[in-house]
Amino acid sequence: MIHFDTDYMAGAHPQIMERLLETNLEMTAGYGSDDYTRSAKALIKEACGLTEGEVYFLVGGTQTNATVIDGLLAHHEGVMAAETGHINVHESGAIEASGHKVLTLPSHEGKVCAEEVSHYISQFYADDTYEHMVAPGMLYISQPTEYGTLYSLRELESLHEVCRQADIPLYIDGARLGYALGSEQADFTLPQLAQCCEVFYIGGTKVGALFGEAVVVTRKGLLPHFFPLIKQHGALLAKGRLLGIQFETLFTDQLYTRIGAHAVRLALKFKQAFIDKGYELYIDSPTNQQFFRLENKKMDELMQHATFEMWGPRGETHTVVRLGTSWATREEDVDALIALL
Repeated sequence: MIHFDTDYMAGAHPQIMERLLETNLEMTAGYGSDDYTRSAKALIKEACGLTEGEVYFLVGGTQTNATVIDGLLAHHEGVMAAETGHINVHESGAIEASGHKVLTLPSHEGKVCAEEVSHYISQFYADDTYEHMVAPGMLYISQPTEYGTLYSLRELESLHEVCRQADIPLYIDGARLGYALGSEQADFTLPQLAQCCEVFYIGGTKVGALFGEAVVVTRKGLLPHFFPLIKQHGALLAKGRLLGIQFETLFTDQLYTRIGAHAVRLALKFKQAFIDKGYELYIDSPTNQQFFRLENKKMDELMQHATFEMWGPRGETHTVVRLGTSWATREEDVDALIALL
């Protein structure tokens, strides 16, 4: 059986496992106050081109989204997001559980557009009764989106300009940021991304780490008292050096970007094979997640030899499926999948 369900099925990249084993018996201070964590923060800030700003390590993606959004919003505010956005469809109401509403916007292949964000904000304040409603206090996007699509640099800049004019923060979910950076269609760099938002996170769980995400606050002081908030949300790791070691490894010798490029290359390889053999694309993704609309009979045949996800309920005759690659995907796995077609 070959596996294409998602990008966090395997454990961690061998270089990370080696470093964790090498340092296993060391005694270090907890909660991220160790030298490995300090080194990882410095490497990330350097990679992002930031002299100021702050870096925090949290244990997982859902905790990260819930903690950052809770920290950025006032009690009466909600977070704008695409109706297909991860926080709206795949986080079990984690944002709402922290007391904030997700305010949905139209989705265009997983993305929101600056004009519609601006229109939503202006229409909200044009209503004389807006004090009785949930205010749009921030904008959430992910890069890549839930459908593997990418925001261009121009789109990011346009969204950020709308947010600046409205005096609200733009937050970018980077759970799969390594695969965005690894795409040949990416026309932005990590430093450019950092200039297009107030807060973003660099995903580790889905990009080579055992677990963990790195939150980058591009302006110091934007999230005051964030450390206790991390703890309140159950996102603080006592053995913080485990996060520091992993991200120090990922940001040494460009391992993070190499992992992303590897996964994207293999995803595009089988994507082209699907197209060549007459299969229907559901959406044209340039990253490690690929979506197809398959006849149910063929889908059931493939499932006898490969695992992948149905993207929504099973249809009467055809079903949308998602196949993903990661650092652990092998060339021979992709070749085997292509042979099954």
